[in-house]
Amino acid sequence: MTRTRVHNLNISLDGYAAGGTVTLDAPIGGAEALFGGFDGRFIHGIDAVDAPVTLDRALTTLWGQGIGAEIMGRAKFGPPAGDRPDGWRGWWGEEPPFRTPVFVMTHESLPPIEFANGTSFHFVDGPPHEVLRLAREAAGGLDVRLGGGPSTVRQFLQADLVDFMHLVTVPITLGRGVSLWDGVSGTEGRFTVESVASPSGLVHQLWNRNAPVPAG
Repeated sequence: MTRTRVHNLNISLDGYAAGGTVTLDAPIGGAEALFGGFDGRFIHGIDAVDAPVTLDRALTTLWGQGIGAEIMGRAKFGPPAGDRPDGWRGWWGEEPPFRTPVFVMTHESLPPIEFANGTSFHFVDGPPHEVLRLAREAAGGLDVRLGGGPSTVRQFLQADLVDFMHLVTVPITLGRGVSLWDGVSGTEGRFTVESVASPSGLVHQLWNRNAPVPAG
C-alpha cells in the first residue's frame, strides 16, 4: 500500500520547524539555525558522497527511498508571487533534487514546470485528500513524500493522512516561527514513536502509524 511519508523535518526544542515570512533573501524565514548541521548531500544515498557513514547521514538517506511523488507547500517552492523574479523555477536552479513529480499546494494558477532530471512541478489548489489522490496517481505505486513546510504537514496530520514521519529535534530554541504542533494535539496516539539520540546532539524520532484495530 502506498504510504504518505515525512522525512528529515527539523524541529527546534520549542517546537518550531520554520521561521516567519519567507522572502527571496530568507528562504527559511529566519530559521536557518535549524539546518546548520544538515548535510543534504546524502539524500540520494550514502554512496553519493565520499564521507564517513554516520547515524545522521544514514537516516537522511531514507528521504529518497521508494518515493514516487512529493507534495509541498507554496513557500517551499518560492516566496510570494510579488517577490519572485520573472521566470521563477524554484529555489534549486535547473537540478531540483526531487527527480519525481512534485505537487505544490497553492491558490495560484501556474503552468507545470519540467526539468531534465525528471523533476516536474504541478500547481494544485485543493484539500489534502484531493492533492494526495493526485500524487498517488503520479507515484506509480511508490510512496508519496510530504516535503513540508510544517504548515503543509500539519494539514495532513489534521486530516489523518500521514503514515510515517522522521522528525529531527535540533538542540536550539527559536522563540518564534511556524510550529508543527499547533492544532494537532493527541497526534502521538495514532503512532508508535521510536527515538534515537545522535552523537551530534540531534534526536531522531521515527513515527510509524499504528495498524488499524480489527472490527469485532
